[in-house]
Amino acid sequence: MDFKKLCSDTCELVRKTGSAVLEERKSFKRSQVEIKGSHDFVTHVDRLAEKLLVEGLTKILPEAGFIAEEGTSTKEGKVYNWIIDPIDGTTNFIHGIPAFSISIALLENQQLVMGVVYEINADEMFYAWKNSPAYLNGKEIQVSQESNADLSLLATGFPYHDYNMVDPYLELLKHFMKTTSGIRRLGSAAVDLAYVACGRFEGFYEYGLNPWDVAGGAFIVKQAGGTVCDWKGGDDFIFGKTILADNSILHNNYLNSIRKFFG
Repeated sequence: MDFKKLCSDTCELVRKTGSAVLEERKSFKRSQVEIKGSHDFVTHVDRLAEKLLVEGLTKILPEAGFIAEEGTSTKEGKVYNWIIDPIDGTTNFIHGIPAFSISIALLENQQLVMGVVYEINADEMFYAWKNSPAYLNGKEIQVSQESNADLSLLATGFPYHDYNMVDPYLELLKHFMKTTSGIRRLGSAAVDLAYVACGRFEGFYEYGLNPWDVAGGAFIVKQAGGTVCDWKGGDDFIFGKTILADNSILHNNYLNSIRKFFG
């Protein structure tokens, strides 16, 4: 498999889809929002973008299946499966906040082999493929080399439907407030991960996320020299609902802090 060519074709498709999303945003009204669940929203633009992506990716790799947020295709591939989030940061999109993205990952026999995150408003395409470096708009990127936690900048997200761990989460948030230079909450996990990959953030942590939120960005972080794990320090960060991604240097510091509050 020529993963470089595959990634290039995917980036081209994602960029075209991003342009369609921005065009739809010009005439979008909040009255068009549909509610999937508690604080869980979808728009016709999410569905349009996913349709474009599924159709395009099917042409690029016909034998692949899909794990897609809006369920446009439920085809299961024997070897390859795409993981798609057509708009990561739908709430930002709805409110006109310019921090939402398209996230794509490819699984080969349950192993990540490609990731693409397109921050649509900034026109920033983050991508990597199996055995490649990570890139941002054609330039190689690496994670931050910061080794002092007190000078590090973290990103996180807030739970919007699963509040079972909210109390220890808030205690952890308080801890990181005191032991880092700050915490940001952008509202798109894919963008958070991409920013870890290019060194803007030293780390990102969150719970309650879905595979399409994290798969693409997590792979890019790894290819940029970072470390990604679940909150037990294992590899179940795609489907396991907890994730820590960081610059590797501060990994033990961050993971030990999480374990302090979550065992």
